[in-house]
Amino acid sequence: MSLARRSIESVAWNSVATMTSMVVLFVRSVLLARWLPVEVFGVYAFAASIVALTVTIPNFGMGGAFLHRAPETEDEDQAAAVHFTLKAIFVLIWAGIMAAGALIFTAGQTRTALLLLTATTAGVGLAQTPRVILVRRVVHRRLALLQLLNVLLSTLFALGLAWQGATLWALLSTDLVTLGLTVFMLYIWRPVWRPHLAWSRPTVRYYLHFGSRNFLAVVLLRALDKVDDLWTGVFLGKTPLGFYSKAYTFATYPRRILAAPINQVASGTYAELKDDRKRLSQAFFRTNAFLIRSGFFLAGLLALIAPEFIRLLLTDKWLPMLDAFRLMLVFTLLDPIKITISHVFVAVGRPEQVMQARFVQLIVLLAGLFLLGPRLGIAGVALAVDAMLVVGIGVLLWLVRAYVDFSLRRLFLVPGLALMLGLVLGQVVLRIPGVGGNDWVSGPCKAVAFSSVYGAILLWLERSLVLQAAHTLRGSLLSSTLSESPDRTQG
Repeated sequence: MSLARRSIESVAWNSVATMTSMVVLFVRSVLLARWLPVEVFGVYAFAASIVALTVTIPNFGMGGAFLHRAPETEDEDQAAAVHFTLKAIFVLIWAGIMAAGALIFTAGQTRTALLLLTATTAGVGLAQTPRVILVRRVVHRRLALLQLLNVLLSTLFALGLAWQGATLWALLSTDLVTLGLTVFMLYIWRPVWRPHLAWSRPTVRYYLHFGSRNFLAVVLLRALDKVDDLWTGVFLGKTPLGFYSKAYTFATYPRRILAAPINQVASGTYAELKDDRKRLSQAFFRTNAFLIRSGFFLAGLLALIAPEFIRLLLTDKWLPMLDAFRLMLVFTLLDPIKITISHVFVAVGRPEQVMQARFVQLIVLLAGLFLLGPRLGIAGVALAVDAMLVVGIGVLLWLVRAYVDFSLRRLFLVPGLALMLGLVLGQVVLRIPGVGGNDWVSGPCKAVAFSSVYGAILLWLERSLVLQAAHTLRGSLLSSTLSESPDRTQG
């Protein structure tokens, strides 16, 4: 099968699996939020953040090294065996240290969660080799099936256990299902590759050298993603972390849907245009103009209907997360832009400038957590994350001017105006008799009012740009059939 056909087939499978998975995961998140105590989510999120942050060490970028075509990886079976050998050594050492730390420094449910997540993550890590082989071959059907089956089965287990009264184990069951299915689909059922050990000094040196070049960037990115969870769990406790983790989960759902087709294509587009500043600048503006306008719309809409969303879907027990949820919607506004800007630096061969921005962001995040967190609770944590993101965007926009030309006023002025006026009208609607006090009425009324004002302003002031943005999205969705991006199965 040709590369083009394999790419199209792979993306088709991935698209179906991803969209179906997102719907199922959203329903699962809502039902588990209704059935389980808040503090259970805090315990799980705290343990998961520790595991996710530390597992970057045994990963060490070796999967990317295997994917990268080099003389050391031309013999696929030999390269896979060496990769598996190195991975096994690193993972077993990491798992041993993590288990010892959990037994010494934790107790109760936190110890249980940390030990089980360490074990399941280690097991899934040992199955990375056949997964990378499939990605390298651009054959994603099995991975898409694995993702879809994992989401469906883990959801059945989690909801079934929660319905029967289980709490923490309802969440941990998703990781056990992930481990079992991963091993079965990659090593047992028509195995992709039969594991065996091998050692080649040139190949080992290649893996370690390649991984070391990207290791710090990955660690910084993971730290920016998980430090807020760790800080909240340590300094505020498991119940506040439960509220915060759910606020983050629901606030970032639109980001996953919105940015995926654009960011999937932006990196390849920028790379192709890196030597043509004018066309690169045009592509940069069009991509980010669409992300800003759609992001501002979704963030404003969710901020308005947040109380109704929480009360109707999650129940009143989750209302303490309202302020944090609204503040976390800044991610919906800005995080996709941060990703597309980073793609420019990669395209022009200056990825180290992204690392500079991440260092600044980490400093801002830590300062914000200790200054705002103790005073404002999870709302302060969300503010610290927002400040980190805004500063990072500012630094990246300042640095990226060396490679592209753009106008901040053209990017932000009109959608910012539409956002403010839409929010004002959405609040005014509540003064209409019969609207306020009934969530089933107030939510849709605010949504219609905001959407009407926001859309009308954009069509009035930027009709040509709106049509151009729609064309950009359509082109991105079509062009994504040529992309090759590995999936990461999540329980």
